[in-house]
Amino acid sequence: MVDTSRPTVRRLDARSLRGLAHPLRMQLLDTLRSSGPATASQLAVRLGESSGATSYHLRQLAVHGFIEDDAERGTGRERWWKATHQGLRFDDALLSDENPDVRGAAELYLYEVATAQTRDLTTWLGNRQDWSEEWNRCWDMSSATLRLSPKRARELAEKMHELIDAYRTPLEDEDESDTAQVRIHTHAFPFSKE
Repeated sequence: MVDTSRPTVRRLDARSLRGLAHPLRMQLLDTLRSSGPATASQLAVRLGESSGATSYHLRQLAVHGFIEDDAERGTGRERWWKATHQGLRFDDALLSDENPDVRGAAELYLYEVATAQTRDLTTWLGNRQDWSEEWNRCWDMSSATLRLSPKRARELAEKMHELIDAYRTPLEDEDESDTAQVRIHTHAFPFSKE
């Protein structure tokens, strides 16, 4: 159940970006958001890392407010972590920040997001035979090349996000046993002036 008392999407600022812009931290946060609460040891096994590394980076994520203790789980020996937000919003102004460390963190963050999205897609392609025929008929990997102005490209991106947001809430009569987490990636960028 989503906690509606907290914002579901967090806007990254210079300070929080520097706390997140590390490949393992980004993987840890994404795993907690998609798979739910876990311990450092569980995450270490899942991501093929040492529990010492996952523990350190989880604490750093907590310092920057991306995750917190899950008080409903664990014992004195086990510390469970959960994500505090469902998503992140990147501010393009971070790419032109006066501080070179912020610009570097912004570039790293974007690169890691692109890498993770490619990993998600290739994982699906490699495992799609494990899914039902119905799921194999409804997935999509498409591209389109349009001639747009920056204004129309922004409008298109905003409309795509509005459409995705309309699907965040399950239908009242939807059978939960027939659902799965579905990853949606959107990309819109200038390709060629020709």
